[in-house]
Amino acid sequence: MTIQYCFTDSPVGRLLLVGNHQGLLKINFQDGHTPMLPESNWRKDAAFFMTAIIQLNEYFSGKRKKFSIRLNMDVTDFQKQVLALTSRIPYGEIVSYSDIAKACGKPKAIRAVGIAISKNPFPILIPCHRTEHVTKKTSDFVGGENYKTILLDLEKGTNKDFDEVSPRKIPLEVKAVKFSA
Repeated sequence: MTIQYCFTDSPVGRLLLVGNHQGLLKINFQDGHTPMLPESNWRKDAAFFMTAIIQLNEYFSGKRKKFSIRLNMDVTDFQKQVLALTSRIPYGEIVSYSDIAKACGKPKAIRAVGIAISKNPFPILIPCHRTEHVTKKTSDFVGGENYKTILLDLEKGTNKDFDEVSPRKIPLEVKAVKFSA
């Protein structure tokens, strides 16, 4: 199966998009903690990612709050459950790992939730930047803490003073969610 990739610039630095005919496989912050290089057998094809690039640009310009991009998730069932719940966190809100663990039906799995979120292959699209440790300790955002602040600031509608307004905390509603295998 052919894997395509492209780079795109954003307010949080250069992003690497990776995908195949089944959907987007990964978004990587090239200026973050773990930049990624395309593999030699991957094919560079920006046109393949046009929908994702357009939607990311709309998000960064404040015109999009939800994404409709096909994702090809290669994660465990638990990660899939955590990421599905994370994807339901409203724009501009913050939810704790503890709330997500409770919503998963595993209230003591706070650390496992944090690990699952830290391995999110689709940052921004699945908004792991909207999560935090229950102790309010700074979490290890995949793109770096500065990028997390930039994304939350964008969603708050402020551009300069990161300390002026903080997103309000909300408990994640526990609803029956069906997950496909």
